Amino acid sequence: MNEYQISKKSIDVSVGESVRIIRELQELSQNQLAELTGIPQSTISAIEHDKINLGIERAKILAKALKCHPAVLVFPGWDAEIAA
Repeated sequence: MNEYQISKKSIDVSVGESVRIIRELQELSQNQLAELTGIPQSTISAIEHDKINLGIERAKILAKALKCHPAVLVFPGWDAEIAA
């Protein structure tokens, strides 16, 4: 039992997918998120489908509404050990 293996990443998640996943985990529709943020639903949809860039300001607004740090949305595949 003393020999553990570090789990390997099995999928890569895009910025848009991270927004969608966190939104869905909080049981919010795109329309509800649009109401919370003031960002049009069509823009949220475009972000989730990686058709437009999230951008820093929108990341801050969405992160506040989704109760997470903006880095969670902007860098979904970040591996701190590799980056160090």
